[in-house]
Amino acid sequence: MQHSFLDQYSDRDSLVHRLDPRTKLVAVCAFVLAVALTPPDMWLSYCIYAGLLAACLGGSRVPVKHVLRRSLVIVPFVALIAVFVPFFHNGQIAGSYSLGGWQLTVTYDGLQVLRNILVRAWLSITALVLLAATTRMSELLHAMEMLHLPRVLVMILSFMYRYIFVLVDEVMRLKMARASRNFGSGGTRLWRIRVVGSMIGTLFIRSYERAERVYAAMVSRGFDGRSQTLRRLHLGRADFAAAVVCAGSIAAATLVAL
Repeated sequence: MQHSFLDQYSDRDSLVHRLDPRTKLVAVCAFVLAVALTPPDMWLSYCIYAGLLAACLGGSRVPVKHVLRRSLVIVPFVALIAVFVPFFHNGQIAGSYSLGGWQLTVTYDGLQVLRNILVRAWLSITALVLLAATTRMSELLHAMEMLHLPRVLVMILSFMYRYIFVLVDEVMRLKMARASRNFGSGGTRLWRIRVVGSMIGTLFIRSYERAERVYAAMVSRGFDGRSQTLRRLHLGRADFAAAVVCAGSIAAATLVAL
């Protein structure tokens, strides 16, 4: 079955693709931290961040549509959590609404906080999408290991990426089997809930059994818990130049904010 991989454009050749994964990972972490710490209403700083992302996108040759589609998928989940902020933030009242026995008030300060949360979330998510689109997952995991991130975390991410598509195939097979038994046109709601619960339990048991088999197979082949890649990571002039540009942009945005 076909799936849309997270790093489906990582095999392209561009300036951003050729950078060392450690450089890109550290730069993205610094970028997300700087965006999160930027004070509200510093729109010039946010424009600098957006310009840096646009420059990286132009140098990566990754389709703009792909990046926008992936980044906008996550924003509604952030909005679903942050949508309650305007109702619980003190300040000048922008509107008042009555919902049953509840009196809800929206403040201008709360709307400003909501807007800043959405902008920060979109910038951070776009940076992460660019990182995933320009770096092979195996190289990114190897970079995490070389940067001395916890090995257990790296292993969990490795197995998650390697077998999430297998689990998706398993779910699709379960759904196909459910549809072939005329699930959509018969039975009560309670019966349907029981069927879905049985599917979830079956998926959990199959995943557990598959994990045991995979672990035994990897141990028998000498797996030592380390990520192995064919490419040898090397920091070059382009990496230092990219680090200087990224640090300079973040420093300029910080000076503007201050």
